[in-house]
Amino acid sequence: MSAKKTKESRADKNFENIGEALTTSEQFLEKNQKSILIGLLAIIALVGIFLAYHYMHKLPQNNKAQAAIFKGERYFQEGQDSLALFGNGNDYIGFEEIISNYKGTKTADLARAYSGISYNRMGNHEKALEHLKKFKGGDILITPAITGAIGDVYMNMGQSNDAITQYLKAAKQADDAMLSPIYYKKAGEAYLYIGNYDKAIENFTHIKETYISAPEGQEADKYIKQAELLKGAN
Repeated sequence: MSAKKTKESRADKNFENIGEALTTSEQFLEKNQKSILIGLLAIIALVGIFLAYHYMHKLPQNNKAQAAIFKGERYFQEGQDSLALFGNGNDYIGFEEIISNYKGTKTADLARAYSGISYNRMGNHEKALEHLKKFKGGDILITPAITGAIGDVYMNMGQSNDAITQYLKAAKQADDAMLSPIYYKKAGEAYLYIGNYDKAIENFTHIKETYISAPEGQEADKYIKQAELLKGAN
């Protein structure tokens, strides 16, 4: 009987504690109702501003930018870099104008990538680096390509060690049986160019053992042999 009373008293005490907690919460809500309401309204306003910016400004801007870049991509593919960069004075404004007019869009970011490669092909390596290094990317295919393109610029500038760093980084970013061996090969050729034959052999051996099915893997022996001959001659 005493045990039953003890349980009942404990239950009563628990209910009292719950009641006190609820009362405290109600008092808190009553006391801070205005502040809580203002906070909720602020959050709703921020979400509304974000959605309005996204759907009324950013999305239409990106759509306009995509329409603007279409002809530039064709010029780029045809190797007409000056037209791609600066427009044709008629119905295409050029990558540079797209970057300036449509800041913050993915298309403007893509125009930076195209611009960097175009400037590199035209021999303006400093401008090429300026654009390529500002590329934000995020795409699993484009990002390694831009990293590799930075390596190409450094090679053209005679900065082979910086180029090798970029090529190896691009190979790891790609992590792909088709793309990675391309960048490892570029790194291997750069090692050959600067006379680091041990590293060249190591690099091409890695390609041979890891990417045997890729074209770079199948021709790796040729480069290994070349590096060994050059090493023996020095």
